[in-house]
This record gives sequence, structure tokens and C-alpha cells, in this order.
Amino acid sequence: MINLIQERATKEQLEEMLEILSSYIKLAVDIERGILAGGGELRADCEAVLLENGSKQVDIWGADWYPLTQEVGYESLINIRPRQNNRSMEIQDPMIRDRVAQIVQRLLGEL
Repeated sequence: MINLIQERATKEQLEEMLEILSSYIKLAVDIERGILAGGGELRADCEAVLLENGSKQVDIWGADWYPLTQEVGYESLINIRPRQNNRSMEIQDPMIRDRVAQIVQRLLGEL
């Protein structure tokens, strides 16, 4: 199940997002609005939830959340964007990586 997370996620939301993959959560993060969508099998589905909620594609980046280690992964097919100077699946711009990490930690990380 994909959840749109605009405020700190509840335990129930985290459990729902972990249902498919169990050890990590696929995410799409809107770095402009400071929100994310997570869960499901494809980050593209998470991206679609954000787009339906008013996000702009240029602001959405794919990531993963590993709850056991509290770490963020930065690799996703939706990150391949030659027009934005990102020619890799991994987010290459350190400022974008930092912003993704801040948002994910704030919304999903442990207190």
C-alpha cells in the first residue's frame, strides 16, 4: 500500500508501507514540498501519487528507507534525468541527496 506522508508517519503507516518488501520501503520524495509517498513495488507508483497530489515531476526523486538501520538509499530508475544533469540511477547532486535525507529522516526516522 502506498501512503502519502506529509507529517511524521505513524507506526501503522510504516507497517503498511513495509507490507510488500518487508525490509525496506520504496519512496518518491518531493524535495520542494517536503513530502513523500512510500510503499508498493515501484517508485513510479509512489511518484504518481505525488503527481496526483500536485507535485511537479522535476521536484520528485526516488529513494529507499531502511528502517532497521535508519538509512536512506538514493538509487532509482526515476532518478535518470539527463535534462537535470543526473545521468545515473543514483542521485548525484549532494544538495539533492541532503534534502532527500532530511525529508525522509523527518517523516520516517525514529525520534
